[in-house]
Amino acid sequence: MIYRRSIGAAALAAGLCMSIAAVAEDATKYPDWDGLWGRGSPVGAWDPAKPPGPRQEAPLTPEYQAVYQSNLAKSKTGTFFDIKATCGPVGMPRLMILYEPIEIVIKPRTTYMLAESMPPIRRIYSDRREWPKQEAESRRNFAGYSIGQWLDTDHDGTYDTLEVETRYMQGPRLFESTGIPLHEDNETIVKEKMYLEKADRNILRNEITTIDHALTKPWTVNRFYRRVASPIYDEYNCTEDNRWVSIGGKLYLLDAEGYVMPIQKDQPPPDPKYLQKYFAKTKP
Repeated sequence: MIYRRSIGAAALAAGLCMSIAAVAEDATKYPDWDGLWGRGSPVGAWDPAKPPGPRQEAPLTPEYQAVYQSNLAKSKTGTFFDIKATCGPVGMPRLMILYEPIEIVIKPRTTYMLAESMPPIRRIYSDRREWPKQEAESRRNFAGYSIGQWLDTDHDGTYDTLEVETRYMQGPRLFESTGIPLHEDNETIVKEKMYLEKADRNILRNEITTIDHALTKPWTVNRFYRRVASPIYDEYNCTEDNRWVSIGGKLYLLDAEGYVMPIQKDQPPPDPKYLQKYFAKTKP
């Protein structure tokens, strides 16, 4: 009996050692992306190859070109249209502008992108799973549902490229801060191709293609990120001490004493009716 137990224990130990060795071997197949990554491409334009604003020449349908023109007009009057203004999650693909740094953690089955804001985490599943066929709507979130595939493009035994497809996003979402819109049906599909720059291993390239019903054709842009040297992992809480406030669809700021102040020249004060629903009318 003791002999049989010894054999069983030895077999279990051998199995554990083989499992640990297999995990260690798997880890060597993946590229060194660990660490904190900050913006490389400018944040003001979705396509870094073109100037921001209308000169981005986004391939919008006539309907959504009109939405964009409306957003541009709203921006000039301080009218609320961007969820980011009040610290809301920007969602995909805008998340990959990297307003704040993102930490990347690669595991054999999942690659994690830990953002300091907007939203806090993105998971890219690389375990060969299928797209969820049931309760897809319940899986919607601003970052979407991402499935990735690792590729060894130079056949050296180590993965160097991650191809990702993201679906099931919820809105409202924009491409960037001037207001280039995505379709309200939230049927967006985002495809990414990420890889390290061969000449500089601290540069991460991301080729991003967005397929959306607000566009007349897929829109592909190329962005890049820089690895942060000696990173300090700080918490960025957008809502902490956030002084932006939307009243009646108009944006205002609160000063240090809590008084509402304008953000545009000659901006009118908020309509008093927005204070009368829950507060009793009082004489001055």
